[in-house]
Amino acid sequence: MPFRSSHLAFFAATLAPLAVACGDDKRPATTTISSSPATVAIVDSGSTPAISDTAPRTPPPVSYADAAAAYAGRHYAEAVNLFAAYTRSSPENAWGHYMLALSSWKAGDPEQAIAGFDEALRLDPQHRKSLLNSARVLLETSRPREALERIERAMSLEPLSAEGLRLLGRVRYELKQVPEAIEAYRQAIVLDERDGWAMNNLGLIYLQQDRSDAALPILARAVELRSNSPVFQNNFGTALERTGRFAAAKQAYEAALAADSTYGKAAASLARVSPHAESDTAIVDLAALATEFQAEVERWRDSTVESDSVESDSTVNTDSIVESDSTAE
Repeated sequence: MPFRSSHLAFFAATLAPLAVACGDDKRPATTTISSSPATVAIVDSGSTPAISDTAPRTPPPVSYADAAAAYAGRHYAEAVNLFAAYTRSSPENAWGHYMLALSSWKAGDPEQAIAGFDEALRLDPQHRKSLLNSARVLLETSRPREALERIERAMSLEPLSAEGLRLLGRVRYELKQVPEAIEAYRQAIVLDERDGWAMNNLGLIYLQQDRSDAALPILARAVELRSNSPVFQNNFGTALERTGRFAAAKQAYEAALAADSTYGKAAASLARVSPHAESDTAIVDLAALATEFQAEVERWRDSTVESDSVESDSTVNTDSIVESDSTAE
């Protein structure tokens, strides 16, 4: 029995440290793994392609030429996005902001257009195109007084600008300053004898004043310069109709519709004048009328022109005072 007891005691003493060592360590087997970053498994995996495929990629920079090509192709919404990206990468380029503004205007966002023009002017206070085109946007959004301030700034930079004077005529007309509008259009035509829009707008004022005889040669010259303009043909037709030249008026309205088959004003005028055209045998010499106006322009050059202020309540089926829808870059 003593022998056995001593052996039992020996085995108990031997096993006790093992029991303590195994029973006291109760941490999860994952403890050492969870304390290590997950990237440890990637270090030597050689899986670099998988990582690069999911990493964000920086888009290539947008060039001015790419954005300008979208604008030239009349993809105005795309041009807005491209010029916005271009101005983010080249924020100090006034022309980038100018083209962003033009694109926004064409895309139907006048407020973003004004913001773009203003940023171009902040960078370059003498940026005439931003002054003139922002004035156009302001006119379209019924803010003629704000437009006038910008036109006057542009005119101070280049007083002998036919484009600036034509815009000045528009804003004076919108402000009910008709004599001043007539004078501005005359000066624009003296500076540029091929400014069809200045001629159209001046002729239209005369039509609205019941001065159709005075409007006729001006509008004839505008049509001679741009026979494919539906606006010019329609207003010329109105002048012809109001001076009793019904057959020629019918031809002008038909030409307007040939240029734009959806032109409602010309269609209505054609329907109105057609019954009278059958018995009209008057011959209208477009070239002679245009030459008559060119001679008048020479007289304007040689003398100081006095502004007219004849008022009328009559209405005609003409277009509003407008300009070309083209804008230079």
